[in-house]
Amino acid sequence: MVQVEAIPAFHDNYIWLIKNSDTQTAFVVDPGDAQAVKQALSRHALQLEGILLTHHHWDHTDGVNELKAAYPNSCVYGPANSPFNGIDVKMSEHDTVKVHDKSFFVLETPGHTLDHICYVCDQFAFTGDTLFHGGCGRLFEGTATQMWQSLTKLAALPDSTLVYCTHEYTQANLGFALSVEPDNTDLHRIKQRVDTMRAHAERTIPTSIGEQKRCNPFLRAPLAHILENCPPQYIDDTALPENRFAALRKWKDHF
Repeated sequence: MVQVEAIPAFHDNYIWLIKNSDTQTAFVVDPGDAQAVKQALSRHALQLEGILLTHHHWDHTDGVNELKAAYPNSCVYGPANSPFNGIDVKMSEHDTVKVHDKSFFVLETPGHTLDHICYVCDQFAFTGDTLFHGGCGRLFEGTATQMWQSLTKLAALPDSTLVYCTHEYTQANLGFALSVEPDNTDLHRIKQRVDTMRAHAERTIPTSIGEQKRCNPFLRAPLAHILENCPPQYIDDTALPENRFAALRKWKDHF
């Protein structure tokens, strides 16, 4: 049976360990810290079979070379157009990778970076820095239109799909979301639960696609009321959802 475990790294990163207890093998997603991964593998007596990269940023890739040296038979999967040089198998839209008994397909999700991809199966979505619990990634390389199209792909997944992003940003994200939609009762309920979890140092991830549709303002950009509380200096046009998304992203950047 496939199980997913969080490996905390740095200040607020999660490296995801996808393990199979029957075969004692594992994949990891976005290993920025090799030592943290090696400790987790040793603790569970696992052999590293593969590494899944969502994009090239250092906090997602810095551990790759050390892990490859320690586990030379492991395979590194990553974006076909990535500037990161350590990728063995380059992945594009709809390519698949077998992770234990599950086939993950790739969604190209540019916006945060131009090379960003997500790995999705019938149960899990590893969304890197594209979709967070209550938020989305900053636009470091891509455009607002690209990011909106990427989020639309993820929003089309089944509501039950579990979302594993790579940062513990949830509390701050939901604080912004409440400024966007102060009357969203689902959001208030989710925020209260998250606050309780963080008070006990519990992680707030995974979330689900269905939950994000109820609380994440960036997925809710098509709603007519979504910019009612937005400062006017961030609004250029409201005709299309991607325009409303762009206004929300500018607002969040200065929040």
